[in-house]
Amino acid sequence: MILSVEKSHLEGQVRIPASKSHTIRAVAIGSLACGTSRILNPLVSSDALSAIDIYRGFGADITIGDEWTVSGGRPTVPDDVLNVGNSGTSLYIAMGTAALADGHTVLTGDHQIRRRPAQALLDALNMLGANGFSTRDNGCPPLVIQGPMHGGHTLIDGSKTSQYLTSLLLNCPLAESDTEITVTDACEKPYIEMTLAWLDGQGIRYKREGFERFLISGRQSYQSFEKSIPGDFSSATFFLCAAAVTGSELVLLGLDMNDTQGDKAVVHMLAEMGAEVEQLPAGIRIKGGALKGGEFDLADTPDALPALAVTACFAEGTTRLVNVAQARLKETDRIKVVAEELTKMGGRVKELPDGLEIEGARLHGAKVCGHDDHRVVMALAVAGLACDGVTEIDSAEAVSITFPTFVELMESVGAEMSDK
Repeated sequence: MILSVEKSHLEGQVRIPASKSHTIRAVAIGSLACGTSRILNPLVSSDALSAIDIYRGFGADITIGDEWTVSGGRPTVPDDVLNVGNSGTSLYIAMGTAALADGHTVLTGDHQIRRRPAQALLDALNMLGANGFSTRDNGCPPLVIQGPMHGGHTLIDGSKTSQYLTSLLLNCPLAESDTEITVTDACEKPYIEMTLAWLDGQGIRYKREGFERFLISGRQSYQSFEKSIPGDFSSATFFLCAAAVTGSELVLLGLDMNDTQGDKAVVHMLAEMGAEVEQLPAGIRIKGGALKGGEFDLADTPDALPALAVTACFAEGTTRLVNVAQARLKETDRIKVVAEELTKMGGRVKELPDGLEIEGARLHGAKVCGHDDHRVVMALAVAGLACDGVTEIDSAEAVSITFPTFVELMESVGAEMSDK
């Protein structure tokens, strides 16, 4: 699908869809819990539906509608190969669940997932008694994991993604013995805090020493719950940045600044760049204006890189987005492809080993590639809203992975967008 975008002025309010990260954690915990859980206001997207398919494969009974009900219990060995689609979160969390099942589980995904590194998590699970390996011996899916793991001591490199540690934290409470996890170079710490908040809500017993060491009691269980999923700051980032670069005023509903989501930091970054931001009881008001560059550490907010890179193109001076080398290991090498595509639009963008350096420049419409990456597609669409000419973005269907209503909601506040 080609998404065509023209220069636009935005105005009005929009309700931001629910958090992908919370939704997938809710599906996983509900599937491992005794009894029936109710997930209110879930995110309906390809990634979230992949999580449902995966946990149905592990034996959970899941019904979807206006709310989702999940009846779970101890995971069973799937009857067939589990395909996570494009969902890296589902892949990594499901790897830990596969290590709980008594038998062999095969996990695969689409062409991007089959390039996602998983060896560090395989090694960590194997230290706990599982037997997992990559079928191509390259550390990437397809994967075969034999459980059950029993617990013990394990090590995990946290520098590539927080999802390895999240998988261990969510699944190790159900192991037969206690688990000690030693973590090196933890990144994306707000997502780890999100996982720990779910454990706290479930009364799971654990001890921690910062982000370096966790002691988790074994033979615990999850209980059924009812939870409403908050709005997704990662999705809101595109509307926040769109208002900033077009000089528009928007009210974004459903966002809770007290939530654990790391991308809420984008609100403060845009304020530092010169946008006018106000926290409201029901959400956030943002008004764009004259923007200035700055240096921003994105170690905890890697998903914000594409949209903030676009914003930096419209800011006076130099912007550095740094400490986010893990962005190279997402659906694409986002550092590389964002630099390439914004350059096609007239951007002055320099790749750094761990981020981007961007000089403010006047962008123009162009034909650009979305690289089948939902966040790259949406970021390029934001760029198109603020520059002269028409911007055409290919592989725009990728937005369905996390934000199926992106175009519809953008149009509702005045964006000139059309797909073909």
